[in-house]
Amino acid sequence: MPQPGYSAAMLQMFRSAIFAVLLAALSLPAQAELRAVLVGVSDYLTLDADLKGPANDVRLMAEVLVTRGIPAQEITVLTSAPTDLPAGVTTAAPTKAEILKALAGMAQRAQPGDTLVFYFSGHGAQAPDTSGDEGGGYDEMLLPADATGWKGAVGAVENALLDDELQAWAQPLLSRGVKLVGLIDACHSDTGFRNLPNSAGVARGLSPQDLDIPDSTASAPASPAPPLSGDFVFLYSSQSDQRSFEYPVGDSGLWQGAFTRQLTEVLRSSPEAPWSQVLAATAATMQQGTTAQMPAGEGPMLDQNLFGTAAPHRFLVQDRSLKAGLLQGLNPGDELSVYATPEGGAALMQLTLTKVAPRSSTLPPDAPASAWAELDQPAAPLPLRLATPQLADPDDPVDYAPWIAALAPYTTQTAPDLTPILTEGRIALAGPDGQLDPTGPGSTPRIPLHDGETPTDAVDRALAQAAHSLRLRRLFASVAGRSLTVQAALQLDWQRKPAPDCTTPGPAEPIDPANTVQPCDQLWLSFQNQSGRDLDVSILYFNADFSITPLWPSQALSNRLATGESGKAGLQIDANSPSVDEDILVLAVPVEPGAARVDLTTLADPTTTRGAGDWFSNHLNPDNTTRSFSAKPAPLMMIRQTVRIRPAPQGDE
Repeated sequence: MPQPGYSAAMLQMFRSAIFAVLLAALSLPAQAELRAVLVGVSDYLTLDADLKGPANDVRLMAEVLVTRGIPAQEITVLTSAPTDLPAGVTTAAPTKAEILKALAGMAQRAQPGDTLVFYFSGHGAQAPDTSGDEGGGYDEMLLPADATGWKGAVGAVENALLDDELQAWAQPLLSRGVKLVGLIDACHSDTGFRNLPNSAGVARGLSPQDLDIPDSTASAPASPAPPLSGDFVFLYSSQSDQRSFEYPVGDSGLWQGAFTRQLTEVLRSSPEAPWSQVLAATAATMQQGTTAQMPAGEGPMLDQNLFGTAAPHRFLVQDRSLKAGLLQGLNPGDELSVYATPEGGAALMQLTLTKVAPRSSTLPPDAPASAWAELDQPAAPLPLRLATPQLADPDDPVDYAPWIAALAPYTTQTAPDLTPILTEGRIALAGPDGQLDPTGPGSTPRIPLHDGETPTDAVDRALAQAAHSLRLRRLFASVAGRSLTVQAALQLDWQRKPAPDCTTPGPAEPIDPANTVQPCDQLWLSFQNQSGRDLDVSILYFNADFSITPLWPSQALSNRLATGESGKAGLQIDANSPSVDEDILVLAVPVEPGAARVDLTTLADPTTTRGAGDWFSNHLNPDNTTRSFSAKPAPLMMIRQTVRIRPAPQGDE
């Protein structure tokens, strides 16, 4: 019945308008959703293969994904230790059945445009391909908590999660317009690395022998499955021929996957950036010494921006405790500014962290009870620390006592940078994982004994160079920090000129140096400033033996590039180079016209180590007068390019 004051015509008009609004709302596309399934397998029910890090990995990943815009109620965490997780997440055991159930549930709710994240931390492995869809003859697999060894009756590793099964889950989603993000902190490599028993790192992969897979198991004839098609990006913790490791975090007793720790740090602190740059930043900040672990990625979404919202760069202070610690990239000695609100404003105080736990930091008594803190200046890198020397061959007759005595002052029991390995009468300096010659004979650098040197002289000289190289890498990474836009600022063009006899190079050809170069090859880099402002560019080559070679500028020439200007640098790979992975760092400093020139190649000299921290403080600190959630201009932009040197097999050119 019409109400007083309203005519029937007016009510009909209102009803029509409301109906039109509802109809328009129903016709709008649904807002894209974000969901995640996170698996961390620390405790294996049958296999003697427990790990210490995955339970911590999924906690950290869940925290970071919540800050990146995934609602806690849309995250399922499968772990044997479901504690200290964000409120609202769903938990279950990390068994195969529960993993498949969680993936199916996430798929069932997915709509076109949604983004689904699958993360796995634990062991990986390989087994002969019985379906014939693998060109290499092996299925790659992830091992849930209830995985067992090889079962002859079924011809498979029981309860393993095969890549075939993941592809069968993924392709229907991709075909419906759902976006997929895969993050894998496990490995499948079976390259026979010599991992010494007392090394600091633990590999996240099991060999066929560990799973009792018989040598006689035959693979099916190859009939490769079609590749995935759609919008996806997959990031892996290492290359296909490498192993992935977990390490203790500082002296805390807490373990973390090396890849997960660095990836979450980048995801937490970076503004929106393409996945390719997230991958590059993760690789650049993996402080892994000589560890042969280089993250990899693939998929059409590599050049697309991150999902979710950018995380704030300030950490909560509550009850005079900073709610961030080692796992958020903080360390004792870091200098922070404290603010009353997350928006910033005038700093209440500056302080230096002294006690840092994995997830919290102790503040001084005069700190505010409730506030927000921001990292201003990273702490100076710690002195070089060595693990206890390991004997590669128990039957080696060499007396290593003088070498062991020379190493004693550098030896520590916690969080070593390098592992000395006694082999063939010398010392090899392996990474904290303790791998000897991971990429081929001689790939782990040895300490040479020069004429007139004692073992103590040789160790002091070699470790001074190693310490300088590692500290400089870490210093660049810490100062570059949030700089994920350098690839847009500099256009890089890599070319190779093969020179089999090391004298006459052939024609130039495009190359990705991470996809293998050979001894005697000439490697050329052309670069152009596309940033819209002047850049001072420096290029350093970090050799496997810890020496550093400046590549550009040379002969003290100017390294300043105005917008549109280009430069070119080159080198020739040594004819006797072993099979090693080395790095080129391309460093760019934005400068104002007329400012003093910044040439970072001077830091290649170890004698500048002492002044390096002061130099960065004086020249590269950002302007601290503007405080907001928006990212401040990066004081240093960095690209890390891996150079994978692989000698040609005997008889090949």
